[in-house]
Amino acid sequence: MPDLTLIHTAQVHCATFDGLAPQADLRHNVRPDWLARAQNGIDDRLAAEIAAAIQAAEGPVLCSCTTLGPVAEAAGAIRIDWPMMQRAAEIGGPVLLVYCLDSTAQPSQDLLRRAFGNADPQLTCLLLAQHWPLFEAGEVDAFNQALAVNIETALKQNHYGCVVLAQASMAGVATVIQADVPVLASPEIAVQSLLAPQQ
Repeated sequence: MPDLTLIHTAQVHCATFDGLAPQADLRHNVRPDWLARAQNGIDDRLAAEIAAAIQAAEGPVLCSCTTLGPVAEAAGAIRIDWPMMQRAAEIGGPVLLVYCLDSTAQPSQDLLRRAFGNADPQLTCLLLAQHWPLFEAGEVDAFNQALAVNIETALKQNHYGCVVLAQASMAGVATVIQADVPVLASPEIAVQSLLAPQQ
């Protein structure tokens, strides 16, 4: 049985998690078609496919796609951003939530508010959709740098307790950005939370 089965919507995430947990036995299920189909909402057929994949897996399942997160969670998977949102709640607001896909916005906001409970996250959302084509083209370094510039500008304009990078695809930004507050990326925090014994 693998230590963890991961459901991804981009191939690049496989190397990310293999690097974060080199001693763990990870099984990757990569389905970019699911994200493409989910852009206009997740219909019953797609939800059933996701649920079937999760239920067929051995052991725990982690969904690395924020858009698919609510459906994956309902089927028994762990959402990659849940440990990150809990970390954000521990730090406290105001929170700058950054994302590139509209389909990410509501699931991320809902999960963040769940983590904060009765507290107010003092949430500000920053949509950077204009940079997503760089990621889709495989220009990850340029993608990270472009996001970092916009986030650094936002941090200069207002005070925040932390920055939450809503999509796993954005994790590399945390390594290049110049910030005086914590910049939270979901893959590393999820691995720390779920696979600490294997590190």
